[in-house]
Order: sequence, then C-alpha cells, then structure tokens
Amino acid sequence: MTWMDTAAELRRARVPAVLVTLASVRGHAPREAGAKLIVTADDLHGTIGGGNLEMTAVTRAREILAAESDSEPEMLTLRLNDKAPAKYGRQCCGGEVSVLLEPLPVPASVAIFGAGNIGLELTRILARHDIDVHVSDSRPEHLEELDRLEPSVAQIHREFAVVGEEVLVGLPAGAHVLIMTHDHAEDLHLCDAALTRGDLGSIGLIGSSAKWQRFRKNLVAEGHTPETVDTIDCPIGLPDLPGKQPATIALSVAADLLRRMG
Repeated sequence: MTWMDTAAELRRARVPAVLVTLASVRGHAPREAGAKLIVTADDLHGTIGGGNLEMTAVTRAREILAAESDSEPEMLTLRLNDKAPAKYGRQCCGGEVSVLLEPLPVPASVAIFGAGNIGLELTRILARHDIDVHVSDSRPEHLEELDRLEPSVAQIHREFAVVGEEVLVGLPAGAHVLIMTHDHAEDLHLCDAALTRGDLGSIGLIGSSAKWQRFRKNLVAEGHTPETVDTIDCPIGLPDLPGKQPATIALSVAADLLRRMG
C-alpha cells in the first residue's frame, strides 16, 4: 500500500494523522529525500530511516496530534552525527536532513437531510470543499440527481433512508446537521433525534419563524429543555442575504455553515 493509499484509508476512517516527509538530505542519511512516514496516535505507516531521526519526528508529530488547535505544517532540521543532541540514540551517518510535518486532520462532516431543490444546490456548493457530505432522502429519485454534480473535492455519501434517524445516529460526533426534508413531520422527528444525540456540531432547520415556534413547542413537550431546543438554528442562513431562489438560499446556508466551521 502506498502512502497515498494509507492517507486515503485514514481519511475514510476519520483518523487524524501527520504526514512526515524527508524533504532534503545533505551528506549521508539512512533514507533518500522524499521518503515518507504517516504517524497516527497509535500507529506508524512507512519509515524515514529509523533511529533518533525517526523517533524525533514521530514524537513531534504526536505532539501536533495532541494539540487542541489546528496546526500548520512545520519543518525540523536534524544533524546525524555523534555530536548532535540525540534523545533516542545517536546516528553517525554524518549528514543533515530537513523533515516536513504536515497535519492530515479529520475533515468536517455535514449531513443534509432532504435532497430537494435547496438540498441539491447546497450539496453543489459544499462539494467544492474538503469535507465529508452525507445527503439523505427517502426518495431515491432525488438522490439520483447527485449524479449530475461535477466531480467533487468533498467525499459525498448518498444515504437512502425511509427513516432519516437511521442515518443521523450513525454520523460522527461533531457533525453539522441541516434538516430540510419535504415533510414537516419528518423534520420534527429529525430535530428530536438530533437533540437526543447531544454531540453534534450544530443543528439547522429550514423554515419560517412561525414553523420554528410550532417545532419549539412540540420539542419542549417531548421532554427537551428550552435551552437545549434553542441550540437549533431556525431559520438558517445569513439573515441579511435576500432572495428566495433555491440557489440563493443554498448560498446563504453554506456561507453561514462554513463560517461556523471556521
């Protein structure tokens, strides 16, 4: 398996990692420039030569993975001689190497419930971003419309489900949920299920203020506290962007969502 295959597999499994590349070599080193290693919290894939060189890079990579904030790529320069500081055993190759560490974070996850006119336009916009997009609908013919989208940057997962809750419960923690089905009863059921999870990044519901007031009353009656219910955003999108065309609404919702994901 190549490093690209490994990176793709880790992305699909939503495992954060750091790609370590031997960027340059001066003099002698155990591996040639371009050698790669992928580091996760629990595993290593590949090698840049072992010894102090590799363990120093692995230690720094795992510090990056443990950091709470997003990290930028960084470069390490290491000397491979008996006078250089070495925490994990000395290497006497005599050269000097530069090591590039590039975080491979888990992409954000977005779930769109409802592949109608707005849902399809929203998917079209989000498909241009490096995120995971789940599109769920109980109408298979609407999911077929996804075939008309241009090749995407995002990983798009079409999810046919008569009961959308089946998809919702399988989403990763921190996923952002947007509810816009063709059926208000289904919307309400999904809101209830989303609040019950309690670990989602955000929950958005399409609709008017009047629709939200009815939903809010019903959700409180179902046993959710008013404070919890009010974590649902409704209406969704940017309030100062006018227009009711599906593409305009989708643009407003996508802009607001991307701002939240920061």
